[in-house]
Amino acid sequence: MTRAFSHLLVHLSAKLCTVACMHAIPELNTPSVFIKNRQQVEGIIRQLVAGGPEKLQVIADFDHTLSKHSHEGQIIATCFGILENSSAMPQIYKDQVTQLKEIYYPIEFCHEMTNQEKYPYMVEWWTKAQSIFVQCELYKETITEMVAQTKCVLRDGSERLLYKLYKHGVPLLVFSAGIGDILEEVMRQKSTMHDNVKVVSNYMEYNGNGKVIGFKGNLIHTFSKNESAIENSDYFEKLSHRHNIILMGDSIGDCHMADGCPSPEATLKIGFLNHGVDRLLSKYQDLYDIVLVQDGTMDVPTAIINRIF
Repeated sequence: MTRAFSHLLVHLSAKLCTVACMHAIPELNTPSVFIKNRQQVEGIIRQLVAGGPEKLQVIADFDHTLSKHSHEGQIIATCFGILENSSAMPQIYKDQVTQLKEIYYPIEFCHEMTNQEKYPYMVEWWTKAQSIFVQCELYKETITEMVAQTKCVLRDGSERLLYKLYKHGVPLLVFSAGIGDILEEVMRQKSTMHDNVKVVSNYMEYNGNGKVIGFKGNLIHTFSKNESAIENSDYFEKLSHRHNIILMGDSIGDCHMADGCPSPEATLKIGFLNHGVDRLLSKYQDLYDIVLVQDGTMDVPTAIINRIF
């Protein structure tokens, strides 16, 4: 057998293995799935499968990642949106945060600016929004009522997926630039706040009467969801034996959520592109291994995890 023929066989074998895997996961071949390098994705999935649940950890954004972006023709509220939609919040709060969004939201998704250039604007946005919120004299017991009154829908299949991770002891880090108190309440009401879940987010600080007086710790925004947000935590160190990662996010900044993991062996990044497809698809394909366009389900992540365990 000549060397050239031997190399050809190896190449054909790799191609056939890739095709076999993609057929074994039919969810990867649907119109909403965009994969820039299918052979690379196949290799990562093979590593995840070989490692099994014992080597796996999952990192996910919450707003419009675990939760849907839209449902029955309506945009689903984010953690901050739950506040804006609540009858418990004064109109002046809603007006002021709407004005902030009109200023800073276009900057967050500006294609011409780098993340570093956007960073100070995001700090301004979140800091101003939190300051306005604190002035509303909210109390802790109101959070449960707010979440119950506001429609926050998780992606189809989220409950099953999160329960499966829990049953197999796979740690789930929910990394959010929203409000942790509201996020956790949503997950509790949806029966998805299991013991394997750790939330890193912005948490309210209360006085002895349960009144919100500020926020704890460092500010977490869209472009600070990386190792700097949990620099005082030993979370990743405790999971240092879990070298395989599935990451899920919906923003450009979310692709960096696993940056604090020491020595990862295989990282599969799944990006949910919910809007601006024509403008952002190419960018998302550069950042994420798999891009799911306007997909309101957890079908693809679930299908991949079903291959692992």
